[in-house]
Amino acid sequence: MKRYFVFSAIVMGVSSSLLLAVVAQGKEWLPEEDVNTVVLGNSGFALDLYAKLRDDPAVKKADGNLFFSPYSISTALAMTYAGARGETEKQMADVLHFTLGQGRLHPAFGILEKQLNAAGKKGNYELSVANALWGQRGYGFLKPFLELTEKNYGAALKEVDFIRQTEKVRKTINAWVEEKTKDKIKELIKPCVLDAFTRLVLTNAIYFKGDWASKFEEKNTKPAPFHISKERSEEAAMMEQKEEFKYAQKEKLQILELPYKGRELSMLVFLPEEVDGLAELESSLTPERLAEWTKRLHKREVMVYLPKFKMTSQFSMAEMLAAMGMPDAFSGAADFSGMNGKRDLFISAVIAKGIVEVNEEGTEAAAATAVVMKLTAVPTPPPIFRTDHPFIFMIKDNSSGSILFMGRVSNPAKQDK
Repeated sequence: MKRYFVFSAIVMGVSSSLLLAVVAQGKEWLPEEDVNTVVLGNSGFALDLYAKLRDDPAVKKADGNLFFSPYSISTALAMTYAGARGETEKQMADVLHFTLGQGRLHPAFGILEKQLNAAGKKGNYELSVANALWGQRGYGFLKPFLELTEKNYGAALKEVDFIRQTEKVRKTINAWVEEKTKDKIKELIKPCVLDAFTRLVLTNAIYFKGDWASKFEEKNTKPAPFHISKERSEEAAMMEQKEEFKYAQKEKLQILELPYKGRELSMLVFLPEEVDGLAELESSLTPERLAEWTKRLHKREVMVYLPKFKMTSQFSMAEMLAAMGMPDAFSGAADFSGMNGKRDLFISAVIAKGIVEVNEEGTEAAAATAVVMKLTAVPTPPPIFRTDHPFIFMIKDNSSGSILFMGRVSNPAKQDK
């Protein structure tokens, strides 16, 4: 059995001149269109973030491999956004593609989370999402903020003492992360990330365990060249099977959908025709094109060749998110007064980590995000889907269309030890 894990944390601290707060209004009744709007917005943010992460030094160090959970990051930042006000709120909404008002956005996130958790209890696979708030004891968080996060995200406030017991609190939060990710994400929050100025940590974790609907047989896995570029190739363990899958082909691109057991989650693989065609594919990715391309998928027999791979990605994203258009949230100009009625908090760090492994049985993945806030300072023959050069993959929830995980494989031979 294979596992997927995602974790997100938002750590909020205080400085002598800044403030953070989170408040929002909710509705008892929510049209399905609001959930669809959130999913579409999350997809837009996922692709924007992917475009930034692909140039991160950590990706270059990993030979171009990349993995993260846009769903986890969006959820963690959505809880933070609940406390944003003024220009900070506007900037965050633009970057995160939040087009609904606060009163409709958070209930939509809540419904989406309930749908994912409900699907995970059906027995075909395990899928669970959890959130928590870790706040400084006696800090005076506003009741509307606490009610909003608990009602829509299930994130009840856990009072801790960052001022006097910083290291103890760090270990407590890390232990929660380990528990929710089945011990896959360890030591997410490193020493010195939290300090006596930290006032709030918002955490999100998503866990998935499942198998392919049609497994690859190990006896068919053989060494084969994977063309990293036109000039360079390395040997990879190439899995293969001939089976009916949803498949589409357009000019310069093949798309394959590999469902997991129960067929409620799938991996989408986007394979450019040319060995060096990944950059062109990446530049063309938009939510609208993704929707158009997936509509073209139809079931047919396909000869599939897919490499086994395993990778770990970790990013520090504060500067990246600021550069994307929300600089106020990371500076003395931050206005998070929706949390406690003041303006004394800002986001000091955003840390994301992802782990993924694909093999004959299925996929195992884990991801984590931490946001730290402190006080200022063709039918016959079957088509061949030969994934022997760089490609993009996504793991999505088929019911809502949510992209839970996303990544790029540039060199499957670059294995984590």
